[in-house]
Amino acid sequence: MPDPFKACVLQIVPELDTGGVEQTTLDVAKAVIKAGGRSIVVSKGGRLEERLKKAGATVVHMPVHSKNPFVQWQNFNALKGLIRAEKVDIVHVRSRAPAMAGFGAAKACGARSVGTYAGIYNAKSGLKRWYNSQMTRGDLTIANSEFTRAHILNIYDVPPERVIAIPRGIDLKRFDPEAFDVRRVMDLEEKWGIAAEDTRVRFLLAARLTKWKGQALVIEAAAKLKAQGTDNFLILMAGDDQGRRDYTETLLRQIDSHGLAEHIKLVGHCSDMPSAYAMCQYALAPSIEPEAFGRTAVEPQAMHRPPLASAHGATVETVLPGETGWLVTPGDADAWAAAMKTAIELPEPDRFRMGVKGRAHVRDLFSLDVMCDRTLDVYRALLILASGKYHP
Repeated sequence: MPDPFKACVLQIVPELDTGGVEQTTLDVAKAVIKAGGRSIVVSKGGRLEERLKKAGATVVHMPVHSKNPFVQWQNFNALKGLIRAEKVDIVHVRSRAPAMAGFGAAKACGARSVGTYAGIYNAKSGLKRWYNSQMTRGDLTIANSEFTRAHILNIYDVPPERVIAIPRGIDLKRFDPEAFDVRRVMDLEEKWGIAAEDTRVRFLLAARLTKWKGQALVIEAAAKLKAQGTDNFLILMAGDDQGRRDYTETLLRQIDSHGLAEHIKLVGHCSDMPSAYAMCQYALAPSIEPEAFGRTAVEPQAMHRPPLASAHGATVETVLPGETGWLVTPGDADAWAAAMKTAIELPEPDRFRMGVKGRAHVRDLFSLDVMCDRTLDVYRALLILASGKYHP
C-alpha cells in the first residue's frame, strides 16, 4: 500500500467547463484529497467548479486563460503569493496559456512542477512552436498517450526520462452498463424526440461541432448507406458548436440535401453521457485529425458499446480492431459507410461479446483508478526530488 499523500497540489487550468482536461482536473483533485493531500485549482471558473468544491478542493479564480503579457505578469505574481501562502508542494499546469506564469511561479517558490501535454498542438511558426514548448518546462511532462509522448520527443529537446505517458482515465462507476437509470434514458429519448417504438440501430457521435471532429464525414457516409438500401439506422450528434454557428448551419444543410432528416439528429450538449451511450448500440469517433487521446472511443467501450473510430492518433492504442470496436480509414466516407453497415448487420450476441471485451480492456488500461494512481506516483517522485534524496 502506498504511503499516505500529505502534499498540497495546485492544478492550473484555464476553464472548468465540460471537456477532457477539465474532467481530469476534477478526477485528480478527488484522488489527491482521498489520498490525504490538499487540492487547489486555479481557473477562471466554469461548470465543474461546484463539483470541485463539493469534493473538498479549493477553487481560486484567476484569469489564467489570458495570453495577454501584462495579465500573465499579474498571474505570475498572484500565483507566487498563493503558492507561498498555501505552502504548495507541486504545481500541475494543464494548458499552454498559464504555462509561463505557472512554471515560473513554481520555480520562484521552490515548488516542483509538472505539465500535462493533452493535445497535438499546431505549430506553423517558430513563435507558435515556442509557445507550445512552454508545456515541457516543468520538472516532468505527462503525455496523455504514447502517441502524444512520441510527438513531444520528436518536436522538442526534452530528455525521454522526463516525459511520461499516462492515458486519460474513465470512471467505471459512472460509465457502468449495469447501473444506468432507465428513467433517465427514457427522459433523454423524449428530449431528443426519439419514439419509444423506434427500433433502428443507433449510433452516437459525441463531440463538439467542429470540422475536424468529422460530423460532415459521417453525414456523407450515411448518405452512401441510404443510397445502398440500408436505412435502419439513427445517428445522434451530441455536442454544441461553441459559437461556430456557421458550421452547424452547414451540417443542417448537408443533412437536408441528402434527405437524412429522419436519420440524423443534432441534439446539442449532453451532460449525461452514460445515458446517451446506454440508449445506443454503437459510438462514432470519426475525427479527421489525429486525437491525442480520444475519450469518445474509450467511454463507450466501458459501457459495452463498440466504437467505430478513425485509425490514427492515440485511437489505435485504445480500440482493438474487430475485438472491442473498429478502426476506420480517416476521412474516407466509403470506408465509414462500409464499417457502419458491418455494425448494423452484426448479430446481437457478437455485439454483446465485443462490448464485454471492451469494458475489460478499459478496466485494465484506461480506468480512472489507473490514471489517478499513476499521477499520484508522479507527484510522489516529484516530492522525492524536492526532498533532496534523489541523485540523478
